[in-house]
Amino acid sequence: MGSNYPAQAHTVFTELTERDGMKTPSAHSKSDAGAALLLALWALFLISAMVIAWALNINSRLAVSSNANRVVEAEAMAASGADIALHPIIKPDSPNLHGKMKDGETYDVQMTGECGRLNLNFLTQGEDPTKLAILRQYLAVKGIEVNDLDVMMDSLLDWVSPTRGLHHLNAPPETDDYRPPHAPLSSVDELKKVFGWAELTSKAGWDQDFTVVANCGPIDLAWASRDVLRALPGMGDDSVDRFLQLRRGPDGIDGTADDFQFNATTGTSVPPDVQAALGLNPQQFQQIQALVQFKGPVLRVVSVGRSRDVTRSVEMIVLKQPGGVGRPQVFSWKEL
Repeated sequence: MGSNYPAQAHTVFTELTERDGMKTPSAHSKSDAGAALLLALWALFLISAMVIAWALNINSRLAVSSNANRVVEAEAMAASGADIALHPIIKPDSPNLHGKMKDGETYDVQMTGECGRLNLNFLTQGEDPTKLAILRQYLAVKGIEVNDLDVMMDSLLDWVSPTRGLHHLNAPPETDDYRPPHAPLSSVDELKKVFGWAELTSKAGWDQDFTVVANCGPIDLAWASRDVLRALPGMGDDSVDRFLQLRRGPDGIDGTADDFQFNATTGTSVPPDVQAALGLNPQQFQQIQALVQFKGPVLRVVSVGRSRDVTRSVEMIVLKQPGGVGRPQVFSWKEL
């Protein structure tokens, strides 16, 4: 029995070893298959992420390209409207100032008389008390207090006066930080640099009644705003309101087909029926005759082009000869 024990033990050991040997390759195979599956899933995830990123990139590029095309289309429409407005026979109430293309692009053009605005260089030139009174009254209409008004007027006169070394009573002295150019204003925005004008020029729409275009001098009664008309000598609020109601017609908008047609006169002189509509007798009108005109040739043209949700604008100041004679003269062109 002692001799049989080692043999039996060897037999059992051999059987166990053989069984273990058979199981070991199977376990390794399952482990390798699981790892391969994980790698395959990870690779699939990476490929999916790359495809999604590529698709999003293409989509964004298409969106940018589409928006860029609409910008170009809107700019083209704005330029087209401006070009139409430059035609010699086109007037502010012309239906050709509004157009729509087959793909939905549109342009809308507004033409207004530039000389209906106060020409700051004209009013300050030579320091004519009558002209200065108009600018002073306009600022008072805008709610400027007397003390501030004195500072603003004197500072502006110092700014445009050709005389150096002397300054008006209420204007600040010149320093290294404040040096008036002693020359006419080159733009309306230059007012922002003049001492005392900061508060007014910080308000929205502050510049809508001002111009510095050389061809504008006397105020154009065909286009002057309510505040500009109120600044003229002898003009009361009631007479101004009645005149505007008549001038603008039923729709209350200047430059449209229903505007009242005053009798035409030679050049830009004011028709008698305009004088009557303003409620001025001959003696009263004589006081402002040299300061006003009617339907001057200088126009401000604003053309707005649209392509879907994209808008672009062009603004011009042009001189159009009466009767549509010759090509208009463009003083300025600005893309807004």
